Order: sequence, then structure tokens, then C-alpha cells
Amino acid sequence: MNGNAIEIRPVKSIDNIKQIEDIQRTTWGMEDLDVIPARVFHAMRTNGACLLGAFDGEKMVGFVFGLLGMMEGLDERIDQVAAARLLMYSVTMGILPEYQREGIGYRLKIAQREFALRIGVRLITWTYDPLESLNGYLNFRKLGVVCHSYLQNYYGQMSGINVGLPSDRFYVEWWVTSNRVMSRVSRSRGPLNLGQYLGGNAKIINECDRDARMLPVPPKSYLQLDGSLLLVQIPEDFQLVKSVNQPLAIDWRRHIRSVFGHYFDHDYLVTDFVREQDDDGVSHSYYVLTQASR
Repeated sequence: MNGNAIEIRPVKSIDNIKQIEDIQRTTWGMEDLDVIPARVFHAMRTNGACLLGAFDGEKMVGFVFGLLGMMEGLDERIDQVAAARLLMYSVTMGILPEYQREGIGYRLKIAQREFALRIGVRLITWTYDPLESLNGYLNFRKLGVVCHSYLQNYYGQMSGINVGLPSDRFYVEWWVTSNRVMSRVSRSRGPLNLGQYLGGNAKIINECDRDARMLPVPPKSYLQLDGSLLLVQIPEDFQLVKSVNQPLAIDWRRHIRSVFGHYFDHDYLVTDFVREQDDDGVSHSYYVLTQASR
């Protein structure tokens, strides 16, 4: 399948909007109670929200949905024009499983960025599960987001495969006019690999062992290291961990909650993501923590 043959365009007709309900069910195994209904998307879109679809012919295979919000901490200020307060909150993005890993998510986000630039919004934010390595790679390495906010149990109790697993989320910031983002999306500068980070004195704070199924196991304690660059390991396939060993998935949730809680409290932020294979063909995934300027 060629992801470049997929057309990205605004979703306007109610018939197309109704396809989004099916995408939610198929992509995440959602029950009807959890699906955002078509009428909500329709009402928001006709009042300025960003609703973009990925189409294979007339079939919608993915979408991204964002609406305008306000930067935190500005709600009591009246001395700023509205444009200075605005951000776009990207509520959700979904792609049918058979169309994933084709670059469609990246193209949807780039189209969302173009929408924001046209209306004069410079910040797009969203949340995602920090244990999902594919999302981490897309968000940090390809799009250039940053993160210094960890939200505990953001959505409360979840259903299905996520029952019993706290719904912790990263809250990421995509400053769409920044030099950082422009260099990432234009691919004008190649990203660093793991060897280059380690050669630049980056330290891995939580190197993991493997269980009998070769699933990564978080260490009982992690090294509270100092330094301008630190690496935090996460599972390469958290969906697999959840499906075959939920106690291990819960251990991972508690582990990274502790790790990022500690380092965000000490003026670090996540700035990059690295995925690489070792000499044995085993994949490893790491967040890059950078100490913020004081």
C-alpha cells in the first residue's frame, strides 16, 4: 500500500463525517458509548474546528480533529488580544489498522499544522500515552514537539484491554512556527541516533532486562542522574505488553510515572525520541530528556 496515494482533505459532508464513527470503533475497539458521534464533529466543524480526513478514493481511512482553546494561565487576563491566547487542541487522530505505518499520521498532522498557520495559531497541543513508542517517534522525532507535563489518570477508568491500567498521558506542545519544528518538518537537519547521543555523554537512566518472552522489564529502581542529556527507555510494543502481561504493563505505568514526575519536577523536558535495533535485531526505544535553561 502506498501512503502517498492517500489524499488529505477537509471533511465536510455528513456522510463522510459518519465514517469517522466506524474508524473510531475499528482503530481502538471502542464501544458505542465511547465513540464521539458524527453530530459532534459536524457541529464543531461548521463552527471553525479543524476536521481533516485521509481518503483512499472515497473511503476515509483516517482523520484528525482539533478545536480552538486557550493557553493555561491566561484565563484571568484581559489585557491580551484573543489571538495571543489561542491554541489548537488536537482532540483525536485515528487511522484504520491496515493503513497504519504508511506515513498517513504524519501527513494528517502536517495538514493540521497548515490549518493552524492559516488562521494564525502558533501552538497545537495534544495528549497521548507516553508508553506508545510509535506515537513517541512521530511526535518528537518527526514533528518536533516538546513535553514537560505528565498527566496522571487523565481519562479515568478505561475499558477493554486498558481495564485496570491508569490512563496517564503526556501533554505535548507543538510550536508550529518555531525553528525547531520547521527544521524537523522540512528535514533540513538529520536527527541524532543513539550512538551520537551516547557519544555526547547522554546517560541511560533505566536500562531494562528482558523476561522469558523477551518483553522489556523496568528496573526496580532507576538512577536519578544529573546531566544535560538523559535517556529513558520504554517498551517497543506496549500494546503487546498489555495483551500478554497486564501486571507488567501496570509496572511500566508506575515506573515511567515516577521517572517523568521526578525529572519534570527538576526542570527537564522531553525533546526527542530514538528507536534503534541492536546487533541481535532487538529494537529499543528511548525518550531524550534535556535540562531546561534556568
